[in-house]
Amino acid sequence: MQQAVLETGSEAAPARPRVGFLGVGWIGRHRMQAILGTGAVDVAAIADPSPAMAAEAGKSAPGAQQVATLDEILDLGVDGVVIATPSAMHAEQSIRALERGVAVFCQKPLGRTAAEVQAVVDAARRSDRLLGVDLSYRFTEGMRRIREVIGTGELGPIYAVDLVFHNAYGPDKPWFYDPVLSGGGCVMDLGVHLVDLALWTLNSPGVAGVTGKLFAGGAPLQDPASQVEDYAVATVTLETGAVVQLACSWRLQAGCDAMISATFYGTQGGLSLRNVNGSFYDFTAERYRGTSRETLAVPPDEWGGRAAADWASRLAAGERFDPAAEHLVGVARVLDSIYGR
Repeated sequence: MQQAVLETGSEAAPARPRVGFLGVGWIGRHRMQAILGTGAVDVAAIADPSPAMAAEAGKSAPGAQQVATLDEILDLGVDGVVIATPSAMHAEQSIRALERGVAVFCQKPLGRTAAEVQAVVDAARRSDRLLGVDLSYRFTEGMRRIREVIGTGELGPIYAVDLVFHNAYGPDKPWFYDPVLSGGGCVMDLGVHLVDLALWTLNSPGVAGVTGKLFAGGAPLQDPASQVEDYAVATVTLETGAVVQLACSWRLQAGCDAMISATFYGTQGGLSLRNVNGSFYDFTAERYRGTSRETLAVPPDEWGGRAAADWASRLAAGERFDPAAEHLVGVARVLDSIYGR
């Protein structure tokens, strides 16, 4: 892609990568701000079906071209594209960009099925381009500390993991409730974060088995072809022998906005990330030893845009395909198993 240099006296500095943004609703604009904050890239183009959304995003990047489609973004010769569109479009749009030699940062889920995710990862590998997905909770300071401690082995073998993400609200866009467009309900929307946190924190262990139960409106899900789940529980058994239990939901009578936690138990102690006072954004992390606890991280922590900023910085550093992207396929396979497909 772009190999231009900027002449600065007698020295030549590489030009900053040029990035396009496809979809600039609230999340897309927030990620744009995080990426702009790195100072590592330039915003070359913005595309959104809503002229108002595109114009709002343009205020942050007045030099960006306003275009209508992904192909128009790619035709400008960009180095990367940030995709924040409905889930059904993610895989196809990511592959189209990667096949044009353009790096991709995509909202989750990367695909509705493991097959879609595998196809995107394969395209990234073939094109040797950087692929990132907005699995943002792993970028909280609390999860970073938890993974760091587990990596030292100080907790002994991790044999149990408990994960929860209950959202007292539900998505406000109709496509979330169409299984063809969304790929699933709360598991696809929230459970993907939980599965990612478990497998990423434990360094991508093999999965031996998965069971799950899905509910809609307080009753077992009857027709996954026409409705999506709003409550789910699942058990994931790892090849290490550890067991991961997760629960997630939309519109649960939770008594607060959200209940979010990720707890890891080892033979020599435990670690837990928990949201504070029902917040979607504020988290504490603690280490447990018997009946005592030690605080590892507390709010405030501006973590929401770190995944996007990390991708932008890596793109600017010239990074190409990262084999760690195969982890995304492992997460998607667990979701497929929860859905029984």
